Amino acid sequence: MPALLIDITRLLDRLLHGRLPTGVDRVSLEYVRHLGEGAHALVRFGGRWLRLPLAPSARLFAALLAWDGERAGAIRRQVGWAYLLGGRERVSGHCLLNSGHSGLDDPHYAREVRRHGLRPVYFLHDLIPLTHPEYCRPGEAAKHAVRLHTMLCTAEGLLLNSAATAQSLHDHAERVGWAVPLTLIVPLAPARLQPPAIEPPLRQPYFVVLGTIEPRKNHLLLLQLWRQLAQELGADCPRLILIGQRGWECEQVVDLLERCEPVRAHVQEIPACGDAELSSWLRHARALLFPSFAEGYGLPLVEALALGTPVIASDLPAFREVAGDIPDFLSPLDGLGWRDALLDYLHPASGRRAAQLARLRHFEVAGWQAHFSRVRSFMAGLALG
Repeated sequence: MPALLIDITRLLDRLLHGRLPTGVDRVSLEYVRHLGEGAHALVRFGGRWLRLPLAPSARLFAALLAWDGERAGAIRRQVGWAYLLGGRERVSGHCLLNSGHSGLDDPHYAREVRRHGLRPVYFLHDLIPLTHPEYCRPGEAAKHAVRLHTMLCTAEGLLLNSAATAQSLHDHAERVGWAVPLTLIVPLAPARLQPPAIEPPLRQPYFVVLGTIEPRKNHLLLLQLWRQLAQELGADCPRLILIGQRGWECEQVVDLLERCEPVRAHVQEIPACGDAELSSWLRHARALLFPSFAEGYGLPLVEALALGTPVIASDLPAFREVAGDIPDFLSPLDGLGWRDALLDYLHPASGRRAAQLARLRHFEVAGWQAHFSRVRSFMAGLALG
């Protein structure tokens, strides 16, 4: 198998700017963890593609896996050193791994891949900016179209998180007349969370939502329901715990969070949440709520089920693929259905919750070891082709 070059530009940029890892970042960190030994780091900086030697690469990988902002100075020195040397080491024939879409919206990325004689493997997380542009930042659809063009025109192989993503990819490729390279559908494993605390973080019942606050995640539906529940139930209203950072075009959600008194009294935001805290919030919740309009996979759903926590989720193909019939599925537009489910799950003797807990006993999810066993075999097969 050719030498491996891992593009860590996105991860380094987020770490150096003090940002928390997103779901895509967590996947990319697992690729560094499992494939980083003996691999070289690629950093795109100042218009250059810098291939770092093994020892500096290992140090950068270690800093990323620790997500240690205290090492920012050392990281910058490593990148600066590579920049001064010009990154002139030969990379022709190397396998390039890009697991986070980073840089692929730059038309020059494909040119540089060809110029350096690289053999890319990309991880495609979803096509949501193309299938649901109304839920994304302005201009994101055009950028994602360029990302797909880069992948389809240069990839040796594509890694996909679900059959739902694969179907969207093939539909898109057929529309634009592009061939699809060899692909591997390889489901994601839950995050490496620490064991939850024995005692719940709250005495009163609560529900959890996990993910960036953005239009696609449909927080607005839940906040409107909570305003109604707060007015009807008063002190008996459950808490809603929003774990995730505020994203884009979510002004209505922010208005409710900051200016609606019934919501302010019963909804708690946690923009930064450590793994131990997260596992406790999830494990003791009445349910994880996941009312998204579109998803390519849905890691929070897997993480909740892996902890034994019920899930009430939108009826999406990716969710059905990942979790079968275990969660309670509802339309993301069915406000009355979500209200009825919440009121049922809130009750200590909830029949629907008990039924899901019984189904949950049969839930199995592959770990990262199984994931990367399949990825290694796929990449080895590409190298032999």
